[in-house]
Amino acid sequence: MMDHARDLASVCDATDRLLSAVADLDDAAVTEPSRLPGWTRGHVLAHLARNADALVNVFEGRPMYVSGEARDADIERDAPRPLKTHLADVRDSAHRFQDAASLSQDWSRTVELRNGVLYTAAWLPWRRWIEVELHHVDLGIGYELEDLPTEFAQREINFLAHRFSKHSDVPALTIKQDDGRLLLTGAVEGGTAEQLDSGHRPSLPDLTVTGTRADLLGWLSGRRDGTGLRVAGGALPSLPPL
Repeated sequence: MMDHARDLASVCDATDRLLSAVADLDDAAVTEPSRLPGWTRGHVLAHLARNADALVNVFEGRPMYVSGEARDADIERDAPRPLKTHLADVRDSAHRFQDAASLSQDWSRTVELRNGVLYTAAWLPWRRWIEVELHHVDLGIGYELEDLPTEFAQREINFLAHRFSKHSDVPALTIKQDDGRLLLTGAVEGGTAEQLDSGHRPSLPDLTVTGTRADLLGWLSGRRDGTGLRVAGGALPSLPPL
């Protein structure tokens, strides 16, 4: 079960951390490359603001984006702005998101995100939390995967393992964290991340990927190449784009 109220509070905390860090930049730093290919830091900040407004659209029953082309054009339009404008936009759009989420509503209703992905409304604060935390890392300004809140990092690993579960392009594999936690993912029948977490132990694949929480999250999210991981039973697989 998603605790949307708790996730909304976590979104606020994550946004405050991001805004405080970005405030130490200058206009030149905003134009420098981020860690995302082809995007400057300005692109990342523009995306964060427009994503907040897109989730407001979802809350209010409208399409998340008019189109993929419109989404990309808005980011390109806003990316070159000065730091002060970016800060105000990220802050104001975050407030609009919180205002939309604070209204009385049916959190169990089905909502549609980009590319036809369906969730219940209770997932929207979590999805926003993902955007804020990971894109803070993508800015490349000193906030690393190791700095992510433990609860967030573990939930995102679980979430990504579930997304790759039974994916035909991902071989069956066991994810083993250095703390001993096991997750099953890839093209395997009869096991999911949730089953392993609840104590169910199906037959585990021979392919095992072991590492720290940060390195596993980096690999699963496409933000690290997996060189910090230990692999047994085969080669580290290439993961498809999310």
